[in-house]
Amino acid sequence: MNSAARETSVYYCRTGKLKKEIPAESFLMKTPTVRTFLTMYAVLILSTAPALAHHSFGVEYDAQARVTLQGVITKVEWTNPHIYFYIDVKDANGTVVNWAVEGYPPNSLKRAGFMRDDLKIGDSVTVTAYRAKDSTFRVYGREVTFPDGSKKFVGSAQ
Repeated sequence: MNSAARETSVYYCRTGKLKKEIPAESFLMKTPTVRTFLTMYAVLILSTAPALAHHSFGVEYDAQARVTLQGVITKVEWTNPHIYFYIDVKDANGTVVNWAVEGYPPNSLKRAGFMRDDLKIGDSVTVTAYRAKDSTFRVYGREVTFPDGSKKFVGSAQ
């Protein structure tokens, strides 16, 4: 390539005098490296957030610790990635404890015929579930029995 046809990037100092000429191809060859690095870094950072946000059943819940809770619904959170509803349960001493019940994602429940309106605050329900490994008052719901005796699955059978 002759020097007349070759593109150059020209840089001037504050006084307006020519500072130096740099061939365009040398400048352009450095730019993709930086751009590629920044793109890869952004993809790495953005892809780890969803992975950290989601969890597996085995990490949080004990498949061997199946419990049956009978109580009154106090709150319903019909949101992604999983629904939660809360029930007040009396323990052996008569003390009321509020349990959090995690279930499938809302869309999965809806496709299975389980609607948000099925969980009514104030209804007495019986929940078969798996206890959290951290010993908190939190379970992964399996089946809900409603006041009329009907049953619906709220989570999987681990």
